Amino acid sequence: MTQPTLETVKAQAKALRRALQAEGTAVSHARSLELVARQYGARDWNTLHARLRQDSAATELALGAQVSGHYLGQAYSGRVVALSGPVDHRQVEIALDQPIDTVRFDSFSNWRHRIRGVLGQDGRSRRKTSDGTPHLTVDTS
Repeated sequence: MTQPTLETVKAQAKALRRALQAEGTAVSHARSLELVARQYGARDWNTLHARLRQDSAATELALGAQVSGHYLGQAYSGRVVALSGPVDHRQVEIALDQPIDTVRFDSFSNWRHRIRGVLGQDGRSRRKTSDGTPHLTVDTS
């Protein structure tokens, strides 16, 4: 059985709760989550929740993954060579396929072969440039 997303499982629990209530059996939202978790072979809701979060994090960003995005306003592509930390505060280092110049002035350059940053779950750094753009964005496609 393929693993669903957290949103799918929560929607299934909500639908189950409504269906049972329509038939006269009142169950709490927590109980419906537990019942759906068992359908996916988990001991309880917390176990399924942890498994689904771990699976989604692993597919989003992994060591060795080919990624692209923007760093200090410059487009890049490269491979993840270092990855650590929890999903919502992931430290990443990317070896670039081609060096990028992170300086926007004609008078000098700063060519980068590797870039580092801390990413949130959305693949964007919390740190931003003066115009509000994230320092680093990562897409895993």
